[in-house]
Amino acid sequence: MTCSARYREILRNLTDWEPFLLANSGLPGPRGNLELAQAVADEGSEEQFRHWLSFGPDRAPVNSPEEFLAFCGILGLGALLAGGGRSVETDPALTESPIWILRYFAADPRWRSREAVAMALQRWGGADIEALLRTMAEWGQGSPWEQRAAAAALCEPRLLVKPAHATATLHILDAITASLRQNRERKSESFRVLRKGLGYCWSVAVAASPGVGKALMERWIGDPDPDIRWIMRENLRKNRLVRMAPTWTARCFASLT
Repeated sequence: MTCSARYREILRNLTDWEPFLLANSGLPGPRGNLELAQAVADEGSEEQFRHWLSFGPDRAPVNSPEEFLAFCGILGLGALLAGGGRSVETDPALTESPIWILRYFAADPRWRSREAVAMALQRWGGADIEALLRTMAEWGQGSPWEQRAAAAALCEPRLLVKPAHATATLHILDAITASLRQNRERKSESFRVLRKGLGYCWSVAVAASPGVGKALMERWIGDPDPDIRWIMRENLRKNRLVRMAPTWTARCFASLT
């Protein structure tokens, strides 16, 4: 029995989940209990998820056990979307829509909450990648926080098995990278987090669709913008690209340095 399966069995036999979640959250500490969080998303209800969403930064500060409850609430929205329950794209602007709520939490000051958004979106993508791609193309035109969430959500190898999905992701990354040229708040936390995310996301998408991806990356490698060049350099350091095309990677890296 896997760890997540064992947790699912335990949760099914509990009336009140919160004491167990708080005691087994892994927080404070360097890593929250992701296996337990996934089990909660599998077994939890919409009512529970929405209750835990009320645990904001004041009530559930960074690295506290209570933050784990907020994490589970956000991740649970991905399970709702994947299951089709109240997941409709028809009006994602509604403030009670899971999509709207995830977009709101993409800018949460707690980094674990932002990671939960990306993981929730990946759950949705596993069930409906086309819907995820349409929505992330929209987020890619939003704030740096939203752009980072879109890039992190899509750049997951299991979502990019089909070439068409990898190519669509590359074009979203391309548009996000182009938007950096107009960003005048480069010392902001949102820009720093977006830049860091793009520093690995490109390598994931290029490895999934090398033909399209290498051509797009080469365009940016010649860009004079220092942050864009940093992003390309970081991606060229990634083992997945070095293994895939060692000669090409070395040549591109040399042109940047």
